Amino acid sequence: MQTSTSDVYALAFGAHPDDVELSCGATLLKIIREGGRVAVCDLTRGEMGTLGTDETRAQEAAAAAKAMGYTERVTLDLGDGRIEYSGESLDEVIRVIRRFRPTVVFCNPADERHPDHVKASRLVRDAAYYAGLKKRMTTWQGEVQAPHRPRHLFHYLQYIHLEPSFIVDTSDTFEASREGVLAFRTQFYREGETRHPETLISRPEFLTGLEARARYFGEQIGVLYGEGFIKTAPLAIQKFSTSFG
Repeated sequence: MQTSTSDVYALAFGAHPDDVELSCGATLLKIIREGGRVAVCDLTRGEMGTLGTDETRAQEAAAAAKAMGYTERVTLDLGDGRIEYSGESLDEVIRVIRRFRPTVVFCNPADERHPDHVKASRLVRDAAYYAGLKKRMTTWQGEVQAPHRPRHLFHYLQYIHLEPSFIVDTSDTFEASREGVLAFRTQFYREGETRHPETLISRPEFLTGLEARARYFGEQIGVLYGEGFIKTAPLAIQKFSTSFG
């Protein structure tokens, strides 16, 4: 039985390439700078996006992973615009969770503008539970995987404004995390470049809005920048002074 190939502290899932960078990139970078290992899994190749091609999106995802310093980035092929909730798709996600054996999982929120984000949210949340069942069998590279259930699962925030359960201070990593966002050159605005056709996220106002949201969350906790998350279960406090010191 395979126990582990590369344990990581955090595993972040996104329905599409760039979901993770846009929503929790500064937090992932904070984890890495604190010595934690971070892996990312894109559930689709983003092939239905108005801008870019399969090739450019794959190249951009790799460039973002390098800029951010992820341990690894995995791309599944569950179908952009066609994500389905099925036993097969659950097993695909379970394999990734058991392979990396994270302490923390991040994923899309359950209430979102894009249907793929909603489907991805349920898929990852359920897979995180089923990954801990001994009798739910999956294999990786010909070996049976050991069960593993992440200790925490958090939803990052995207287009729809939701009230976060907690906010991470990303004042020291927000600016650097923009490099991961801008690695997706075909998707976002760059000075002197135009996008035809224009999309919601290719407008220059979109990146400005991202910064405004980060400043808003930062203001809520008295810092410059922040990223908000929704918890899916109560957080256990073992040592009060460590958690709230």
